Amino acid sequence: MDSNLSEILEIPERAKTLLEDPAKYSLPLHVPYLAMGSSHFATLAFKYMGFEIYPEIASEFHAYLKKENKIPEAVILSQSGRSSEPVWCTSLVDAYTAITNDLNSPLALAKNAKQVIAIMAGEEHNSSSKTYTNTLLTLFKGFGIDVTPGLNVLVNNMAVYQDRGKAMAKEVFELLQSGTIHGIYIVGNGPNIATAMEAALILSESTKRNFHGLPMAQYDHGPKETAKNSVIIQIVSQGPSYVRTIKLAEILKKAGAHVIQVEEKNVSENLSVVNNIVPFNFMAYYLAQKLNVGSTFTVGGKVTEVDV
Repeated sequence: MDSNLSEILEIPERAKTLLEDPAKYSLPLHVPYLAMGSSHFATLAFKYMGFEIYPEIASEFHAYLKKENKIPEAVILSQSGRSSEPVWCTSLVDAYTAITNDLNSPLALAKNAKQVIAIMAGEEHNSSSKTYTNTLLTLFKGFGIDVTPGLNVLVNNMAVYQDRGKAMAKEVFELLQSGTIHGIYIVGNGPNIATAMEAALILSESTKRNFHGLPMAQYDHGPKETAKNSVIIQIVSQGPSYVRTIKLAEILKKAGAHVIQVEEKNVSENLSVVNNIVPFNFMAYYLAQKLNVGSTFTVGGKVTEVDV
């Protein structure tokens, strides 16, 4: 078994390790949550669950939104603890909570890190899978939300998610081989906007094909005009936008789009962010295999370190 598949299959084990850990902590509201990539997407999920937090892209916060005086408090997330932009942001705050997978990283060891929370995902060398899940779980735990029902479904349904991911990979691969597909979109609502963005990121990294992740309503405001001969993967959840999602699917099919749906019916919309990403992890792995893609990271590394 190669390391990529092994890391995906470790998701339930690493999730249980985190949730069973007795360490208690709480996360603040009404402060910036600064991160990049997958870590930023995880914070967006909680914004759209209604938590009063302020997710910001760390690079843009550092370059464009920093204040003359330091802000009192923030939460800074980086799975590696070494990505340049979150580390830069540590100088902009008096004190911060660090959320990271590496307790010996610059993010964790800075003097103004007043609280350091480990996501306990273990080593990861490929696209974010168990680290993304454990970042979500860390946030759930820090906001006092019991995610056990979602985790139980995840543990029991891993084989289902693997089969779903493999089937989606086969379907998309065959469509790509037809030579007619000009766009692939992954769309979600509310907290699953984060799922759509994370899915697009890992699929783009893994397959070297361009996947777009965006809110379903934003797709409805213009990009749907590209529907003919495009692939739309809808993340479906039982929430305020459910009816709109189903109606849009019918419109897109009539317009010539290939519509695929991902849905976990056994958990609430908020908890579904833990479950809905997993079929995409498997899809990215199997589609990369079918496309004969080698290493995940060829243009850059897993950790983005920037010289400016």
